[in-house]
Amino acid sequence: MANITAADVNKLRQATGAGMMDCKKALVEAEGDFDKAIEVLRKKGQKVAANRSDRDSSEGAAVSFVNADNTRGVIITLNCETDFVGKNDSFVALAKELVEKAINYNTKDEFLASPYDATMTVAEKLIEQTGVIGEKIEIGGFEILEGAFVGSYVHGNKIAALTALSSKIDNSEVLTKDISMQVASMGADTLSYKDFDPAFIASETEARIAVIEKENEELVRLGKTLKNVPQYISYAQITPEVLAKAEEDAKAELKAEGKPEQIWDKIIPGKIQRFISDNTTLDQEKALLDQNFIKDESKKVGDYVKGFGVEISGFKRVTLG
Repeated sequence: MANITAADVNKLRQATGAGMMDCKKALVEAEGDFDKAIEVLRKKGQKVAANRSDRDSSEGAAVSFVNADNTRGVIITLNCETDFVGKNDSFVALAKELVEKAINYNTKDEFLASPYDATMTVAEKLIEQTGVIGEKIEIGGFEILEGAFVGSYVHGNKIAALTALSSKIDNSEVLTKDISMQVASMGADTLSYKDFDPAFIASETEARIAVIEKENEELVRLGKTLKNVPQYISYAQITPEVLAKAEEDAKAELKAEGKPEQIWDKIIPGKIQRFISDNTTLDQEKALLDQNFIKDESKKVGDYVKGFGVEISGFKRVTLG
């Protein structure tokens, strides 16, 4: 029987992250052979992974990494089953180690097939850690972004975002962090309302109006104030003719209220802005530049970006769950 020393156990523990007892058992089973002991731990992970393949792995850590010259960034989520494991220092450290390796690959599949070290791939490392931790461990989200300058933001290890600029400026770091924070907090599917397909806008308009009308039926039954039913949901639908009619409607409303005509010019701009706000809900939810800026809701994200004299060339977001 091989003589297993504390130094041997510690060496295997440092190499794999497995617990002391698991390392000792693996070395005993492998008769002191270090490489065979790693294989023992890996096989244990495969068994655990197979038994937990149908488990939900919606907890974990979202992390980011940007290369030295800020031209390429990556965000991933390392998923597990419980928040307890997701907050563990060694688990978060593994996530940060993996994201630094992920910067060199273009897809999640490429990354998983890449070498973690001389003995195993990234995919095999995840299986090993599944055995070590006893929970399903996997890469969930994986996004790469390139640009003249790329910056990132991570919110509470739960959401990570990247933003790329069209050119590098003096305040690139500030701007990309602010916009990445916006992306992380508010989400967005596209850069501008101009990117929406007309057919998508039409179907969304019909669906959203139907939802509000259904809700209003219940509000009528309860005797509560009805929700405003918008005519439109995107600025793409608000033509000059639509704005002209909105202005005429506002004038008619002011006249009916008995407001003096000489003060209409002070009131109408606010009513038009309210009309636009009420009828651009799709843009505010899904188009980054058309959202209210979270650090100053008096302006749109697009207006904030224009102040820097640069354009957003792309953004990415990953989230747990």
